[in-house]
Amino acid sequence: MPELPEVETTCRGIEPHIDKHRVTAVRVRQPKLRWQVPADLAELIVGREVCQVGRRGKYILIGFDNGELLIHLGMSGSLRVLPQETPPGKHDHVELIFDSGMMVRLTDPRRFGAVLWQPQGEVHTLLASLGPEPLTDAFNTDHLAKACKGRSQAIKLLIMNSHVVVGVGNIYANEALFRAGI
Repeated sequence: MPELPEVETTCRGIEPHIDKHRVTAVRVRQPKLRWQVPADLAELIVGREVCQVGRRGKYILIGFDNGELLIHLGMSGSLRVLPQETPPGKHDHVELIFDSGMMVRLTDPRRFGAVLWQPQGEVHTLLASLGPEPLTDAFNTDHLAKACKGRSQAIKLLIMNSHVVVGVGNIYANEALFRAGI
């Protein structure tokens, strides 16, 4: 499963290709991912310009003037920037076509990924309960002590809980605990 560093790398990889570019078309080949791709996705973003690319935890956020597209890569998903005429493969489910002639394609063999919409001024329920980012001041010893208080849970499960801290999956939990000698 892509963890926070991989999601950050994906954001940085797609940003120069889509930021300040206008969406000219949306192709949804498979609307049934982890959750249903919004049926009105094309109506929401075609003709609109990307104004920012970022992430919150493992969610990639593509911002428009009317809201944000939330993309989660699930267990096996990836985003690729390709020429818009690139033929689709079996596991290519959603494509955002841009005025540059390029597209961003979501490929997800296991279909555990998600493409969701968050209207301007709202916070999607999946983002509302997320814990702090691990490299921010909000994630500190006080926060971790409060999260641990009254729990009898394995520490690995605790640090993988996205309500405690976002973006930590199995690989990075193992590495962090090994480095800490736990």
